Amino acid sequence: MDFTVDQIAKMIDHSILRPEFTAADVRAGCAIAAKYQVASVCVRPCDVPMAFSLLRGTGVLVGTVIGFPHGDTPTVIKVAETQLAVSQGADEIDMVLNVGWLRSGQIDAVESEIVAVVEGAGAAQVKVILENAYLTNEQKLAACWAAERAGAAFVKSSTGFAPTGATIDDLALMRSAVSAKVRVKASGGVRSLDQLLAMLSVGVTRFGSSATAEILEDLARRNALQAGELLVA
Repeated sequence: MDFTVDQIAKMIDHSILRPEFTAADVRAGCAIAAKYQVASVCVRPCDVPMAFSLLRGTGVLVGTVIGFPHGDTPTVIKVAETQLAVSQGADEIDMVLNVGWLRSGQIDAVESEIVAVVEGAGAAQVKVILENAYLTNEQKLAACWAAERAGAAFVKSSTGFAPTGATIDDLALMRSAVSAKVRVKASGGVRSLDQLLAMLSVGVTRFGSSATAEILEDLARRNALQAGELLVA
């Protein structure tokens, strides 16, 4: 393989977002994140203090979701959610844009809301979730352009709670829509190493996944096999 386990791990946001998760599930997820030294965890807003406490000093960032999963909470609430999360230790903010506004052509309102969340986040990076399952290609492009103008650090494909998640075509379109200063995050259905590598090949550099251990263990096995074959040769 061309990538080490450490390199791929630092591209993963380990997702701990299912509504039925218990405190024990969150602790277990944070333990996986610390073990593999991923980029971050992405936890429910109520779990930010716990994740911050568990991951302090590990080098793993704490991320959370805002306006999740539908994106239709009022802007003032999204900003308040963001400010509270940052005050409790969140380093990254994954906000769902207002899908209804976007589909209605209210691009200025979408952009203004992203600006407000970016400002509320302060030094924390903001990732804007498009929820591509509900959008035309034209709407996906408009959302990416608005997110970049608004100062977002990432555009993100999906919440993982819509009918479909990340696709190669959507990710390639998103990558083409934004400049090099804006990164692309794939989320929703990133469950295998082969999927991740295919998405990486079109310019994705961050991946939201709950299959972190499986992906990284698969990469470790493949790298060990390749190293053994080279030694035999």
